[in-house]
Amino acid sequence: MAENKYNMNIPAEKFAFVNEGERLRDKKFDDKPIGYLKDAWIRFRKSKASVVAAIIIIAIIAYAFLAPVFITSHSATFMDSNYAKKAPRHTALRNFGIMDGGMDRDFSEKGLIKAVAIGMAAEDADGEGATWAEGMESEFQPMLEIGEGYMTKSSGKKETLTFPGEIDNYLEVGFMYRSVEQAEYAKIVEWQNETGIQVLYPLIEDNEWNLDVNDANNWYKAKKGYTPVYLDANGKAKEITLADLEGGMLLEDNYKRDADGNVIDHEFTGGGSVDTAQFKVRVLYYNYYRYLYGSEPNYIMGTDSQGYDLALRIAGGIKLSLLVAVFVCVINFLLGAMYGAVEGYYGGWVDMILERVSDILNNVPFIIVATLFQLHLSAKVGPLPCLLFAYVVTGWIGTAYRVRTQFYRFKNQEYVMAARTLGARDARIIWKHIFPNTLGTLITSVSLSIPATIMSESMLSFLGIVKLGTAESTSLGTLLSDASSIWTNYPHLMIYPALVISLMMICFNLFGNGLRDAFNPALRGVED
Repeated sequence: MAENKYNMNIPAEKFAFVNEGERLRDKKFDDKPIGYLKDAWIRFRKSKASVVAAIIIIAIIAYAFLAPVFITSHSATFMDSNYAKKAPRHTALRNFGIMDGGMDRDFSEKGLIKAVAIGMAAEDADGEGATWAEGMESEFQPMLEIGEGYMTKSSGKKETLTFPGEIDNYLEVGFMYRSVEQAEYAKIVEWQNETGIQVLYPLIEDNEWNLDVNDANNWYKAKKGYTPVYLDANGKAKEITLADLEGGMLLEDNYKRDADGNVIDHEFTGGGSVDTAQFKVRVLYYNYYRYLYGSEPNYIMGTDSQGYDLALRIAGGIKLSLLVAVFVCVINFLLGAMYGAVEGYYGGWVDMILERVSDILNNVPFIIVATLFQLHLSAKVGPLPCLLFAYVVTGWIGTAYRVRTQFYRFKNQEYVMAARTLGARDARIIWKHIFPNTLGTLITSVSLSIPATIMSESMLSFLGIVKLGTAESTSLGTLLSDASSIWTNYPHLMIYPALVISLMMICFNLFGNGLRDAFNPALRGVED
């Protein structure tokens, strides 16, 4: 053999590894090869956005399952309609000016007096009177802030004095009438004595000075237009102004009193025995809530339109959305993988027939399928099973198409032909030799179909096509639907569910992009 004239001796030090790093522990060719999953993890963690997205997804899932345990003291089914549509509030954070249940509002002079009067009445359980200053210092004063008054004028009306302010929605509820049994009344009195927290307050006379007998906050004498008045020596009503109250004048109460002039905090309304006798009482609802449930009304995200804890409703909505999305993706993954594998591997007339079937199903609009199932099946099996079935009817087609494409790509590769030559059965070739090459694409598609499913489920709930709101749970779309007509006055009802959906959409998409790169066989062993 003739000597190669281009034969050259290149020193060993001129060679260098182009693939050094985490994949090789040293510069020896006999180093142990790195596994596929470990290699994918190394690539995934290099995508900072995907890692952050994964952390946020884990935090959202943890919140969904741990919120009922660590955030609130009541269950997800707990509802108080008297505190419906209230802003976020937490006693521990209230003193720092955050989560104080406050809402900005403009007050007329009479409206401001009525709001401040709640705090004044809370300091006057004995009916001896409380000044404006005492009411403002009360822990039950709903007015958090009162701005400087200014003159406003509506069309065709005279100028009026308006005060901008911030009011605690929970303390604004003020007083309420309740009907309790005599035994329950005795328990409330005993609880008051033990805790020193006043629940029962004087009843209000039903007379000309009580303009609304159902409003337990109308405790002072007032005339038409809710203008507070006092009676002079001749029994004539004189108006009380804001300046009078700030100067130390008292509001004249309209309480019921006995023959000795003592206020009355209950009256018999019916019943036959000590236990069943019904008493009408007037309670400061904030303290009555504490008596009933053993804690103050703390709602870190406020309450929804019905009075449920919004934080728990959102946690339930996240769990429901993830349950639907994961179930749908798993079923569609299995169906699509098997269907697409058969199509791609056998091809020919098998592929042609199966493709026509999937084409027919793919041309049926999903929203029509979901609507028809809800109309005709939800009464029998429930709205959630109907929704899941609607997703499964056509949801697997995209996965099947991807698997079919990958099988056409890999089924004629040399290693497949070698396996077939050695007598491997079709099932082994499909699942052992070809299918693993489609796994990266499938995992990516599944991870990206999760946010798509969550979004479509929320859209169907928002439009009212699917009714998923119950006492036990609800969907994020239902929460948005309930808030759609009132969110301008109660923005927290829209902000929190929308923020959660947005975070889930963004994070799942970033997470899916990271998985796509991590499981891409073409990038195996490639350094960034």
